[in-house]
Amino acid sequence: MTHTFRRGLTAALIVSLGGCGGDTSASKTTGKTPTKPDSSSSAVVAPTGSAEKSKVRTVAAGTELKLAFICNNASNFWLIAQKGIQQAEKELGVKVNFYQPPSPATPAKQNEYLESLIAQGYHGVAISPLQPAGQTPDLNAAAARLNLITQDSDAPQSKRLAYVGTNNFEAGRALGKEIKKLLPDGGKIAVFVGTFSADNASQRFKGIEEELKGTKIEVAVRKEDNEDRNRAMVNVEDVLNSQPDIKLLAGLWAYNAPKIAAGLKARKGTKVLGVGFDEDDETLKAIEEGVLVSTVVQKPYLFGYESIKLLHALTTKGESALPKDGVIDTGIEVVNKANVVEFSKKLAEMRK
Repeated sequence: MTHTFRRGLTAALIVSLGGCGGDTSASKTTGKTPTKPDSSSSAVVAPTGSAEKSKVRTVAAGTELKLAFICNNASNFWLIAQKGIQQAEKELGVKVNFYQPPSPATPAKQNEYLESLIAQGYHGVAISPLQPAGQTPDLNAAAARLNLITQDSDAPQSKRLAYVGTNNFEAGRALGKEIKKLLPDGGKIAVFVGTFSADNASQRFKGIEEELKGTKIEVAVRKEDNEDRNRAMVNVEDVLNSQPDIKLLAGLWAYNAPKIAAGLKARKGTKVLGVGFDEDDETLKAIEEGVLVSTVVQKPYLFGYESIKLLHALTTKGESALPKDGVIDTGIEVVNKANVVEFSKKLAEMRK
């Protein structure tokens, strides 16, 4: 793929498509914690942060930047973000370490990554915190030593410098609108996710609730699986077996929709509807087959691409690189039967 084509593809993704380690490249993925060399190797030269938000830290000219990207699970969703990181690496001439915690991912593992990156003198990290409130002390400790931004799942009460990703409240509202179209006469629905404590999950759910206000649609069941894929499947089966009046199943994380699809497919002739988030291949196939109705997709490619561009700019240019209001909104798109084939083609191009 030529550089010109990649730039065109990036632009196209911004218009149309709008959750780690090895040596030093984003093409290297690991769930292992890197070794911890002497922390005196840090090249960060700016002072520590203020009481509200940490100050941006710049480095001396000619310093080889050390940047990292930390996911919140090991799903295929993040491999798309990795493609965006690789494009940013090529354009900026940097190397990025990419961390995917092993399943089930835990805040403790993410915090372990942060501690190790601090010890190695990293200059910037983009993280999708699993439990933002509980991890705030760890995020603040990292923000006191390097440029820390959040991506995918925000931690607005922490000292992070900025957030890159979806406006999850608005994404939830988008899914809520889909649910309203599907259940004009109301009815009970069930919602599935890894954990509602994650900022992206809680904001999506709040968006759904906001959109459903004043309707006859009731969120009758909420199920967490703590990133246990087997439990995610069991949750779907339990609801289908024990809740005969449920009319729709909604998944909030990338792997929830495929589990919903599998559960619905196993019950031939069921009238229960299914919707979800993200562009897992099984989700898209289920929409093509009519098993699922729609999915709200994010732009994980841009999570990676824009996060690394921002970390690079913050570390080399300073505070002037901060985005307005501290947020880069990467947007969403609703994929359904009408546009799933076209979307899948674009997705295949992005993965090349």
